[in-house]
Amino acid sequence: MRGWRVLGTLPFAVTIFVFVNGLYILLVAFGNITDYSTNFAFVQHVLSMDTTNFGQPPGEGLDPDVMWHAIDNPVMWNLGYIAIIVLETAAAVALIVGFVLLLRACFSSASFDAGRTWASIGLLLIVLLFAGGFIAVGGEWFQMWRSQAWNGLDTAIRNIMISGIGLVLLHLPSAQWRRGETPVTE
Repeated sequence: MRGWRVLGTLPFAVTIFVFVNGLYILLVAFGNITDYSTNFAFVQHVLSMDTTNFGQPPGEGLDPDVMWHAIDNPVMWNLGYIAIIVLETAAAVALIVGFVLLLRACFSSASFDAGRTWASIGLLLIVLLFAGGFIAVGGEWFQMWRSQAWNGLDTAIRNIMISGIGLVLLHLPSAQWRRGETPVTE
């Protein structure tokens, strides 16, 4: 009988961590869908690079050496924002599926393998979105770091760290992962 002893195990801690990440990214995606215009403005300003004049003398305008990176097409802004929402939603779905499978395995003799796989996919999608999309593309290509008004690098780093911790926990070796059981101490 597994009972309450499962609560102190690595698999259960990871299960809760996966749940919290899934809930978070689901709420982010839901907010972006139901309040499209709020964060669309962020994407529009980052892609158009209209506020990347940080460090320039007043009245100097935007840095001509990087302004050729700018995208001024509203269709592309919308496609970029929709891609972000799709990645967020896919991550949320994968994490929720992972959570359900991990929770089931915590309280039964089911294997943790499927839950770990789904959770890993969800967390990797978050890393892809925030490290690849926000830090690499937004931060470097579109020079988001130069904007005082539209800089999402701190949020991106927070999301990467939380997801990264989850990935590390998911892949820590443990006899409990292999056997799918809680050790019984007497």
